Parts: sequence; structure tokens; C-alpha cells
Amino acid sequence: MSLRIALLGLLSASGPASGYDLTKKFETSLAHVWQAGHSQIYPELAKMAADGLITVEAEGARGRKIYTITPDGRDALHRWLVGHSPSAVPRSEIALQAFLAPLLEPEEALAVLERMKATFEERLRELERLGDPRSKKGYGKYALDLGIRQARMAVGWATDSIADLKASGGAV
Repeated sequence: MSLRIALLGLLSASGPASGYDLTKKFETSLAHVWQAGHSQIYPELAKMAADGLITVEAEGARGRKIYTITPDGRDALHRWLVGHSPSAVPRSEIALQAFLAPLLEPEEALAVLERMKATFEERLRELERLGDPRSKKGYGKYALDLGIRQARMAVGWATDSIADLKASGGAV
């Protein structure tokens, strides 16, 4: 997924917004599936405006710009949504650590797995605080459900991996 598509999606779903507003929306919604800070968002907005995907609807004090999606932007978002096949093999630092854990001493590998489990448990708590996805309407509902299910699965994986390492007598 590109930052461009995420920004087009936010503008499409929420309406006109400033770079600051979009950054805040990222932090409270999309940050659970895609990370981007203001240092990435503002330059991308300028590129998107130059490419005709968004337009500056208004300018305020201190150069604050309000962006709105254009018909070309809506078309680009639609084409991506219906025609793009996302990668089924994401980059994952956690999976890389799990892959390389056998290089560690058993007690270190166990500590890594326990740290991963704690991370997954915290992620699950964060997502569950956002509410029950079945009661949600609109965009974000399915991503929240997916995130909760993935976090639950990851907690189960970590629990099983820790148990396996302990049962094997520390042989990784």
C-alpha cells in the first residue's frame, strides 16, 4: 500500500482536510495498519497536488492548506481498490526474529518469544479498546476485525512457541 492511496482514502472518506488533520487521522486510525508521520505526509500531499489527484481548496493562516480529492484522485483510489492485489508476504521484523531465534542461546530465545508475546498482547488490547468491529459502520471496520484476529492468532502462536521451547528442554 502506498502513502498516496492511504491519503486519498482518508480524503475520500472524511472530506477536505489539512495536512495536520490528515496526520491526526493517521495517528488515530490508519496507524494500526500503515505508519506515516508528518515528515512523509506533507511532501506526499505536495506531489499529489502536482499530479492532480488532490487540490488545495483553501489556504489559511501560516500557510495551512485544506486539501480535497479530485475526480482523478477518486479514479486512482478506485482503480487501486478494485484492481490491486496486495502482497501476501509482508515484511515483518517479528517474523524475522522468529526465523533467527534458533541462533540464540535457549534462555535468550525464550526471552525474545516472551517479549513478542507481550507485544502481541498489548496490540490486542489496543485494538480491542477501539471497540467491537461487528458494531462498527463504514471504513475501518474490516481492518479492525482483521487486526484483532491477527493479534489473537499471534498471541496463540507465541504461547505455543514458548511452550514448545520449554518442552524441548531449551533446544531451539
